[in-house]
Amino acid sequence: MKRRLRHLAREQLTALPGSAVLVVRALPAAAEASYEELGADLTRSLQRVLT
Repeated sequence: MKRRLRHLAREQLTALPGSAVLVVRALPAAAEASYEELGADLTRSLQRVLT
């Protein structure tokens, strides 16, 4: 799960301003989530931060 989240974060980091710092914290339920579910959750979280 750590590798999947790291890969997803790298893909989506382009949306953040250059001086931003991203901290991703995964809850235990994330271990059972699919790659697509993790990606959707990360996208939704980033959208919240950017709006």
